[in-house]
Amino acid sequence: MKKLLIVLCLITVVAGQAAAQDYNTGIGFRGGPFNGVTVKHFIKQNGAVEVLMASRWRGFEATGLYEIHYDIRNVDRLKFYFGAGGHLGVYNGKHTGWNDNEGAYLVLGADLVLGIEYSFRELPINLGFDWKPAYNILGSRFVADGAAFSIRFIF
Repeated sequence: MKKLLIVLCLITVVAGQAAAQDYNTGIGFRGGPFNGVTVKHFIKQNGAVEVLMASRWRGFEATGLYEIHYDIRNVDRLKFYFGAGGHLGVYNGKHTGWNDNEGAYLVLGADLVLGIEYSFRELPINLGFDWKPAYNILGSRFVADGAAFSIRFIF
């Protein structure tokens, strides 16, 4: 019983902090040309790290981003953000549309991100839309079609 009381107190404290900052962590789905999972965690008031795990071209890509968030004036809980990071992935060459190689090949590259997101006050939900162009240093290709819609459960 004592352990349950301690856990409830901790949850109350964390929930109170999350409400004061819109949210601390969000986990959800990212849909666009690259479909997958998104996890965003704020490490300071306006700075967040985001990890994306996505699939495309019969392959897989993991992306890590650092993002800076700013409030949009006169609209509560609406923010724009920008950032940069990198990715590592494996694709099947005959399904990418630009690579003539047969079989799987490795990609490694740099990413930029520019987006907007809204966190609901009444629901633990966050909606976002961003554009994430990338350049594959290994795999030599600029990929500009990284726009996506995200929906996250926030806490």
